[in-house]
Amino acid sequence: MTNLRPLSQLIDRYGRVVDYLRISITDRCDFRCVYCMAEDMTFLPRDQVLSLEEIYTLALAFAELGVKKIRITGGEPLVRKGALELLKNIGRIETLSELVITTNGSQLETMAVQLKEAGVKRINISLDTLDADKFKAITRTGDLSQVLRGIQAAKLAGFERIKINAVILKDRNHLEVCDLVQFAVDNSIDISFIEEMPLGVVSQHDRSEAYYSSASIKADLVQKFALVASSEKTGGPSNYFNVTGTQTRVGFISPHSENFCSTCNRVRLTVEGRLLLCLGNEHSVDLKQVVRSHPGNMALLKQAIVDAMLIKPEKHEFNIHEQPVILRYMNMTGG
Repeated sequence: MTNLRPLSQLIDRYGRVVDYLRISITDRCDFRCVYCMAEDMTFLPRDQVLSLEEIYTLALAFAELGVKKIRITGGEPLVRKGALELLKNIGRIETLSELVITTNGSQLETMAVQLKEAGVKRINISLDTLDADKFKAITRTGDLSQVLRGIQAAKLAGFERIKINAVILKDRNHLEVCDLVQFAVDNSIDISFIEEMPLGVVSQHDRSEAYYSSASIKADLVQKFALVASSEKTGGPSNYFNVTGTQTRVGFISPHSENFCSTCNRVRLTVEGRLLLCLGNEHSVDLKQVVRSHPGNMALLKQAIVDAMLIKPEKHEFNIHEQPVILRYMNMTGG
């Protein structure tokens, strides 16, 4: 592939440079996590889903517009047939600085080495508990031992960094935050704690009662670990702290308690081709319509992406004390 130079930067009306794209390649998943989707989810029919070729075309268009980091998500991205080939193709885009992936870990035991060979630099693994029974309850269908084996396979594969993502809910897993950090320390990997985001209607818990803030997690952790604020960023919303005497960083993603909208550099491409300009709003552009109505017209596609920056909202309006305004589930959004 010839060297590509960005034709321009993606800049929204608030002066924020958008250089990070999250692409959902499937809404399907082999887990049914209670905060992510309904137990009896209806998934999208195939003709409404972007083809792998369309996803690659969109990734290339964003790269030519200055995007430096692409994260592949789902659902569970590794359950989609052809995912590895897509990753290889995106990994060959020379202007990208990073190709990364978020996974539930279920497929890593067999796919970790291939992911590394495809050009994936870093990997995030969703893991909310180290208790097998709780893991089954949260995921409804998951097997903790399978995910733990996957983490070990990822370590052996030699990714630049591996990070656990843990959504913490009061009275469900909030007493495990120290155990999760100790697990990260023991394995020389990172961990980020995430405040639950109110996407989709859930029946298993009251979000306002289950809310457990980053400040509460931090207060629990400092009883056991020495945390030192880090200036290091990975292009995402985590604020990191180094665990003294270890290689582990602890991150906090705090959409409620520490709003990070002012520095937002991200947009999301859903599996049905909607470009979501904000996780907590419905501002979007149908890029699938552009790709399918004008196949091969890269200039028109890039113009649609540039124009979309004009409707990127300033901030989200998450409120855990009300029923969500955003009715789409996280698996429909891109994890």
